[in-house]
Amino acid sequence: MTFFCRLLPPRASFLQDMTPAEAQIMQEHAAYWREWLARGHVVAFGVVGDPAGVFGVGIVEFEEEAEVHAFTGKDPTVLSGQGFRFEVLPMPFGVVRS
Repeated sequence: MTFFCRLLPPRASFLQDMTPAEAQIMQEHAAYWREWLARGHVVAFGVVGDPAGVFGVGIVEFEEEAEVHAFTGKDPTVLSGQGFRFEVLPMPFGVVRS
């Protein structure tokens, strides 16, 4: 199944005022997602420049929704305890190029 994952930062101004410690967390986050990209579960990920406040987006493929929640729950942003959170939504008719 295909899933849409939205990473919500701790504040709308995050991209403009992240601290050095938060920048380190984001580097660890990107490395984590690249690892799962290499494993074939991540289709795409990146930052969305929403004028209301940036957020991260990831499109992933897992067999079960519980696997997606396990994956996002182990993301360095979530483990940091700094207020990041994921929204995970199934894409029942998601089409991914081969």
